[in-house]
Amino acid sequence: MNDSPGWASPGSAPSDGQETGIPRPSSPVDGSGPAGQWSPAQPPPGQWSPPSAPGSGPGAPPPAPGWGGMPQGHGWGRPPTAAKPGVIPLRPLGVGEILDGAVSTMRTHWRTVLGISLTVSVIAEILIILVQRYLLPEQKSVDPNATGAEALRQASDSAQSQLINSGPTTLIAMFATLITTSVLTVVVSRSVLGRGVTLSEAWSEARPRIRPLLGLTLLLSLMSAAIMAAGLLPGLLLGDGAGGLALTFLGFLAACAVVLWLMIRFILAAPALMLERQPVLAALRRSAKLVRGSWWRTFGILALTYLLVIVLTLIIAIPFGIVAVSLDSNGLSEFLNSSSTDFGWPFLIVTGIGEVIVSTLVYPFTAGVMALLYIDQRIRREALDLELARAAGVPGYETPRS
Repeated sequence: MNDSPGWASPGSAPSDGQETGIPRPSSPVDGSGPAGQWSPAQPPPGQWSPPSAPGSGPGAPPPAPGWGGMPQGHGWGRPPTAAKPGVIPLRPLGVGEILDGAVSTMRTHWRTVLGISLTVSVIAEILIILVQRYLLPEQKSVDPNATGAEALRQASDSAQSQLINSGPTTLIAMFATLITTSVLTVVVSRSVLGRGVTLSEAWSEARPRIRPLLGLTLLLSLMSAAIMAAGLLPGLLLGDGAGGLALTFLGFLAACAVVLWLMIRFILAAPALMLERQPVLAALRRSAKLVRGSWWRTFGILALTYLLVIVLTLIIAIPFGIVAVSLDSNGLSEFLNSSSTDFGWPFLIVTGIGEVIVSTLVYPFTAGVMALLYIDQRIRREALDLELARAAGVPGYETPRS
């Protein structure tokens, strides 16, 4: 095992109930040997009792540190404290520990984390502003007084215009997410071991995996688009009547449910692709294997993560939006009463600054949650904590000599 992103290569620990490679407790150091070779001098039956508490026996001396003298708070049934060489303890994690680990990575390695996320966010936002200002056509407005077929036509034209306008910005945001996710996953993998990494080191480790990660993202996007098209097509073919609208709505709901199920099932494919250096299809199978039996738990953690992201986005974006509207028009009331969507440079620049701040904080947080969720699932299924402890040099976890 090493400190590269591939420290958790497949096969380092079993995942299907096997136990190959997991260390066993060593033999007793006093030479007592295995069961059946204990000393013949044993206490009489029924007279053995567990160590008593201090002062419970007549003239009993204070217990020595160790078995009978555990510090308060370490009772009989409590497991020993897990090693924590980095941002998480090496044991199965709770939801709060996963979120805290992502924040701790940002705080501990802030130069590397904020360096990559801020750089990518600024470049992406500049490109988005330029595309919005010079390349995208003006969005078609809807007449609120239109009725019947005219209202339906205007609504359809407006939806198509929004879809076309959102395409380039979505593509830019996707590339920005790819780059930051690839680099930040490397940073998280090192932070779990308690090791730092510079921006140049993280980039050199992540760069060869960007192309497969792009292929994975495109494959999942095409899969989602195909499912949505299959769900909407029967209703669209049926026509604009009540039956067609109802079938379209039901098909949309069914397609959304299938897409959600698949996206959660394959959510760990990106960390597996980065840290195990898996190809695209193998990473998808790996994710499905790790998520199996934990779909609802994974869904809950991701739902909480994106809820926090939405709250953070609103906290930052709303003040910047109000300032942008005030600078670009004569006030908020005029902006709300206006049907024009032709925003000027003040609006684009101020809202762009707010988007950069949001992206700089959101990119590392979500990437950290994904990577730690992947590590947590491998700890639960494959005893990865033992491998991580060895890689981190934790005493007592050395590789046994053959």
